[in-house]
Amino acid sequence: MSFTPKGAATLCKSIDPAKKPITIGFLLMNNFTLISLASAIEPLRMANQLSGTELYQWFTLTPGGQQVQASDGLTVTPDTPMEEMLALDIVIVCGGYAAQHSASREHFSWLQQQARLHRKLGAICTGSWVLAQAGLLDHYEASIHWECIASLKEAFPKIELSSRLFSIDRDRMTSSGGTAPLDMMLNLIAREHGKDLSAGISDMFIYDRVRNEQDQQRVPLKHVLGSTQPKLLEIVALMESNLEELLTLDELASYASLSRRQLERLFQKYLSCSPSRYYLKLRLVRARQLLKQSGLSIIEVASACGFASTPHFSKCYREYFGLPPREERLGMTNHRPLNPVLHSQKLPPELAAGATGQTPAPEVRVSAAMKALAQARDEPTFASILLH
Repeated sequence: MSFTPKGAATLCKSIDPAKKPITIGFLLMNNFTLISLASAIEPLRMANQLSGTELYQWFTLTPGGQQVQASDGLTVTPDTPMEEMLALDIVIVCGGYAAQHSASREHFSWLQQQARLHRKLGAICTGSWVLAQAGLLDHYEASIHWECIASLKEAFPKIELSSRLFSIDRDRMTSSGGTAPLDMMLNLIAREHGKDLSAGISDMFIYDRVRNEQDQQRVPLKHVLGSTQPKLLEIVALMESNLEELLTLDELASYASLSRRQLERLFQKYLSCSPSRYYLKLRLVRARQLLKQSGLSIIEVASACGFASTPHFSKCYREYFGLPPREERLGMTNHRPLNPVLHSQKLPPELAAGATGQTPAPEVRVSAAMKALAQARDEPTFASILLH
């Protein structure tokens, strides 16, 4: 017996309650992003609630049904092992921090099997990396979180990579991170069950506007400036599009119909730095992404980011990030405490004595938040979004 919430009856006119529910399996990678998973599942729950019938079923999956950790340190027990032969309609890979390094041959084989079974495949946050590694995104349009666009382009040139919030291309559906999976799912629900239901879900979540496939990911600067400085945003977009073949300041000013002096004033007023310094920052942040996410050599990374020589690149990189590119590539940590979690916690006096061997010290518990912060220090974008 189904229950239709008060006020939702009008949403159900075009819904066939006898229609078989769509079953979705969410493959959780270790360190997956919890907000992206919730953004994908909650619209399905609300679709069932508002329609008063089971339009969607979902299961969380891992190899062997093993527990995984989200990127915020929370431990999640999946519903079922991925090897269990569920009658899935859609499989969505849930990525997060370093998804490309947490995927195994077991993951790839299983995903390839799902493709052979003609199941729709999807990804949220950095899950597109895993689909790409499995060879399942070639010649498809795909989206991924903005921090991974450059490295994914370099690693998998056959993918038609987009900066859109999400992409639905034939039997593939991929989304960037954060709340973008919510928009992808709302669009999917609208296709399956009508826009009224999708709009009703949006209202329940106090979500002002359902974004569509044409909406682009916003670069971080736009979060700072909004739409108040279109000329500045235009110039920064030009910089971001020309990191290998650099534009001169005169060229940038000319494209934006500004004088060079006006250009320099804009950057000083709103970004507290010169245009040259900001351009250099963009190139170095892109270099860091490529060093940590791609197999390009240091010479190739330097060239891809507009540096004429490797020594000049290394000098600029060390000055900005505090370590040379070679150490960044190797993951060396001699520029910070070897265990940032424990070093960041001050031991009380009664435990300090135990630490010197005088008396046994009780176990020091480290919070999930501190573990997540320590791990985040190795992410490509750690401290790369600066408050200007």
